[in-house]
Amino acid sequence: MTLSMAAGSSRPTGITLDESSYVPGVCNIGPAEIASRRRSGHVGVIASVVLLVVLIVIDAPSIARWLLILPVAIAASGYLQAHLRFCAGFGALGEFNFGPRGNVEMVADRDARRRDRIKAVQIGLAGFGIGFVVAAVAVALPV
Repeated sequence: MTLSMAAGSSRPTGITLDESSYVPGVCNIGPAEIASRRRSGHVGVIASVVLLVVLIVIDAPSIARWLLILPVAIAASGYLQAHLRFCAGFGALGEFNFGPRGNVEMVADRDARRRDRIKAVQIGLAGFGIGFVVAAVAVALPV
């Protein structure tokens, strides 16, 4: 994918991204890191299901289902990062990686780091919001 810029602007006009290009606030990870984020999403889903089943089997009070916020938020965050091709942790630290895992590079531009931090916060809030909604539904379940 490619990214086009408006003349005289640092803002993208189209969102066709090349999977090997860092774009501030838009894309900061390549295939190896994307796969890792997807795996964390899978782990979060498995942990969420196991926790819910355990809480139901031990007949825990429905209020205990609020514990689902954390594993669901982890799952949602992992899937969001994989889908968006953007690591929230790297964004918060001013880093990116399009090579093998562990081959992290620093973002030099101050404005680019600012855009990355904003995107990182958005992903974190979205993950927590999804965790909150799923936990609220679990609390409301009559089981």
